[in-house]
Amino acid sequence: MYISQASVCVFCLLLLFLSAAPKSVHTRVQRLLLYLLTYVYLLLWPTLCLRHSPFRNAPSDPSPSHTETMMSLLGRTDVDAGEVFVNFNQNITSLAVATSGGYSLYSLGSVDSTLDKIYHTKSDELFLIERLFESSLVAIVSQRAPRKLKVCHFKKQSEICNYSYANTILAVKLNRERLIVCLEESLYIHNIQDMKVVHTIRDTPCNPQGLCALSSSSEHCYLAYPGSVTAGEVQIFDAINLHAKTMIPAHDTPLAALAFSPSGTEIATASERGTVIRVFSSQDGSRLFELRRGLKRCVSIVSLSFSTCAEYLVSSSNTETVHIFRLDRSATETAEGHGGKQSSDDWMGFLSKTVTSYLPTQVTDVFSQGRAFASVTLPEAGVRRMCAITTIQKQLRLLIASQDGYLYVYSIPTVEGAECQLIKRHDLRLEDHYAMDIKVDSPQTLGLNSGVSIGGAAGVPPSSAGAVGAGTGGSGSDGKSAVSVSGGGDKPSGSYASAVKGDDPVGPSSA
Repeated sequence: MYISQASVCVFCLLLLFLSAAPKSVHTRVQRLLLYLLTYVYLLLWPTLCLRHSPFRNAPSDPSPSHTETMMSLLGRTDVDAGEVFVNFNQNITSLAVATSGGYSLYSLGSVDSTLDKIYHTKSDELFLIERLFESSLVAIVSQRAPRKLKVCHFKKQSEICNYSYANTILAVKLNRERLIVCLEESLYIHNIQDMKVVHTIRDTPCNPQGLCALSSSSEHCYLAYPGSVTAGEVQIFDAINLHAKTMIPAHDTPLAALAFSPSGTEIATASERGTVIRVFSSQDGSRLFELRRGLKRCVSIVSLSFSTCAEYLVSSSNTETVHIFRLDRSATETAEGHGGKQSSDDWMGFLSKTVTSYLPTQVTDVFSQGRAFASVTLPEAGVRRMCAITTIQKQLRLLIASQDGYLYVYSIPTVEGAECQLIKRHDLRLEDHYAMDIKVDSPQTLGLNSGVSIGGAAGVPPSSAGAVGAGTGGSGSDGKSAVSVSGGGDKPSGSYASAVKGDDPVGPSSA
């Protein structure tokens, strides 16, 4: 019997004794003593229950294994067989799928009916893979070497170069100008034309999830990352001119998801609370849209993605529901275009603004937030999913790639409030998908063969940088993160340059 249970018995006996005693015994002092004992007991009851609970010796933070750590970085706490890593490329024309046996690339041009496999290779189990648009360039990180980034030309089956860092690589982002490597407390910016480190953002707020976003636009090449561990601040960095652009106080709680629009001029944010999604201008930080995912419960937002036409925003979470929001820019443009003209709608708007000005801020915020245009209910919750909206054969499609190995294709309704209709479900774990015939050249090394070691600081020429140890990573003399590279050079070969520019697309053309 626990002590807490014994104390209940003692307290009950005390009450029985006092109630059974003669009335003359019930003095004021005794009643005061009874009240005091009752008050003290109620205060100590939770402590006694917790102290003598059978679960009190359970470890609160067990030390995970290496595999569990890698899976938790991706939100993949379930390491059962069949789990896959999925990721769309920048313009949603292909899907990368990594399993324990290697990785595959699929074309999405005819995803309504078939899923065309354009490449497959056996390799170590990967936990990160990024493809550069429709080019042959892919960046991969394996679980066996989580500090090493490999840049490969998959069409020629060649490794262009590899970089090693002092800490685990948490995220890799690509566009046609920059390659970003995110560590827990630093960000490395590479020039993708020659893979040199052009800038390092050090001492960033602790970012164990590797949360960051890189715009796919070369004109507005912005990098976004958390600016605080206690609040939802977004730091916008100009990755071309290498200077801070702006800081956006997006949420009261820490950030959970970031996504740029295709043009790079807008950024969507979500916090750990997960009930409100906001869209800001990446140029000046002004708020453009505020969207409410729900009121019932706080969730963990996993994926945010603009549609390729920038008219829709889709979000997925750890629940079974995927929400699609329509970004109605015409309302703002119409209001600005009215000028001095006033209609009945204008007067109603003025009246509503007057009334809401007397209401609390929390209430007015709820009234002004946009609701989901459409939604999808998936079979189960708790599965990490990546979502995207793109145009397939001139039709808008919602694509949902889940880490339990499925790709869902949905049509998007034209009526607000309707549910999307399932068109096709592809099993990504099957090996009998149609594979495109590709003429693969004989394997060759791309770039210059001379191995070079460079420090993590920007602007250090290879000839003057101290060696860090190829393939192992390490720390520089200043105690900060360092980078080593092998297989790189001063000038990339023509094959590498064509891969970066996308002059050698692989697979069928996508709509």
